[in-house]
Amino acid sequence: MIDLQQCYFFEKLNSDEIRELEKISKKVSYTKGSILFYEKEEPDSLILLIEGVVKIYKTDLKNNEVIMRRFRAPTLVAEMATFEGIPFPASASFETDGTVIMIDFEQFKKRFMDKPDIAYTIIRSLSKKVKNLEEVIDLNIVLDTTARLAKYLYENKAVLDELKNYQIAEDLHMTPETLSRTLKKFSVLGLLEKGSNGYEIMNLEGLRVLFE
Repeated sequence: MIDLQQCYFFEKLNSDEIRELEKISKKVSYTKGSILFYEKEEPDSLILLIEGVVKIYKTDLKNNEVIMRRFRAPTLVAEMATFEGIPFPASASFETDGTVIMIDFEQFKKRFMDKPDIAYTIIRSLSKKVKNLEEVIDLNIVLDTTARLAKYLYENKAVLDELKNYQIAEDLHMTPETLSRTLKKFSVLGLLEKGSNGYEIMNLEGLRVLFE
């Protein structure tokens, strides 16, 4: 049984609507490292991530992964491509074990897209993705290395506990060596403190000053 009503996307649907949605949905579990979809693959389902962490990435000419974004449950993944009927613009794989609900998009469109609550929730999700894109542009084009890391830490306060340094470097499109030097600089400035389990933020407002 898929407990869709526990997902905030569908919490306002009634019991009959939930049963109807369950008929066009399937739950799929993945292990760490599994591919969710490949770039240029044609989407046919609305993908709802309900457990785990998914990274969205592209592969450069040297076959290196360029991380575009990480998504944590619960969230829709790559819904823009599904709505537009275009191939996925990047690939996605699991960084942890995880679970998604695959919803047949053609059936979903016919039966649910005219419901105001559903439409509003999807608009909110798309708006969030636009904001994410703006953040990526801001971090990787507008700001220098110091300001980029400061803004990233300020807006993602738990990231030092959640991600390894190489993953933070991937998010910021900088080398691990550059990240390490910048973290040390922040420590000298008293913005961070290094302990046995890594760095901890000590001066949040001090970080904000570096990117505003």
